[in-house]
Amino acid sequence: MVQRLKYSYGADPSQWGELFLPDLPAAGQRRGVVVVIHGGYWRSTYGAELGEPLAMDLAEHGMAAWNLEYRRAGNGGGWPGTFQDVLAGIDKLGELVEPHALDLGKVVALGHSAGGHLAVWAAGKGRRAAVGPDAERPDAGGVRLAGVVSQSGVLNLAEAERLNLSNGAVANLLGGPSSEFPGRHRSADPMAALPLDVPVFAVHAEADEDVPVAMSALYVDASGAGGVPARLVMVPGDHFDLINPVSPAYATCRELVAQLLR
Repeated sequence: MVQRLKYSYGADPSQWGELFLPDLPAAGQRRGVVVVIHGGYWRSTYGAELGEPLAMDLAEHGMAAWNLEYRRAGNGGGWPGTFQDVLAGIDKLGELVEPHALDLGKVVALGHSAGGHLAVWAAGKGRRAAVGPDAERPDAGGVRLAGVVSQSGVLNLAEAERLNLSNGAVANLLGGPSSEFPGRHRSADPMAALPLDVPVFAVHAEADEDVPVAMSALYVDASGAGGVPARLVMVPGDHFDLINPVSPAYATCRELVAQLLR
């Protein structure tokens, strides 16, 4: 039986996560945690309900899952709030170790679409330097991601802006175009954080009409220059098959998450 517990990590109504816990194993500690980060092109129209079925499925397969909500553009998010929330939401897990027998030795992220962008961004080296006072101590007190499964993630913001994906979603997230805010665009782009020292599986749906495969392919190509190269994994289906717990596309994502937790 899956246990569900909701916790806030800030005062805003969107600063919360829901922990999905499988039965405690005989060893007395749950192995690793999966942070589920929903998509929706960073807009407030979409919320953590998109990640709920995935978190439940992961827990039913024996993995602790943290379904993360965050402020989005339109409800107090954007730059830098959305980014600050993702980091704070992941760090909240540090407070939940003892009451729920969590093992933070391996925390991995599963992010869909814009959530894939945020997951890969959060795994970047010196990630806090972009959005907070911890620039000189990027890992102080924080929970580090040990890997990411990106589901048709928007992993190249410069290209996404050039293509005007979702009617200017990148500029909407960052408060304006890159010509006006080059620094924040660069800081928010996972491409700028390469090379990474953790594995990234860039899973992309073959029939995806919402996020072009170039978003994953360009990132994977660039990652080969050093660090731990990302891997492109093509799966059947469309953009939303990736978050359908009964689809083969999602089953591949779940298998990759489990692989990262081993």
